[in-house]
Amino acid sequence: MGVVYHANYLVWFEIGRTKFIEYLGFNYADMEKSNVVSPIVDAQISFKKPIRYGEKATVETWLKHYDGLRSVYGYRILNGENDVAITGTTKHVIVKKESFRPLSLKRAFPDWHNAYKREIEGV
Repeated sequence: MGVVYHANYLVWFEIGRTKFIEYLGFNYADMEKSNVVSPIVDAQISFKKPIRYGEKATVETWLKHYDGLRSVYGYRILNGENDVAITGTTKHVIVKKESFRPLSLKRAFPDWHNAYKREIEGV
């Protein structure tokens, strides 16, 4: 069809989220070294315009909601003309890798928690 396959946008969300977390001074690899992972528990995506093969795309990512347990990231993917092509969100929790038992980000990673609170509060 000459356009990006729809499932690839979720990969682009992941890249945007990873870069956003790095911007805050953290990375998933450090979390995983503690045997903790952050699975997606919900994903929403809205297709506004197609992005064509070879077209430049930009992913904007931000923390939309955080309550100490759940983190919701917002995304906007812009096409080569800076028009909004895709919007969406992903909701995450952190869990123990072996058991998938939920953890509190506030207790397990207080530095991440404080950074997320600052982002939400706009400080």
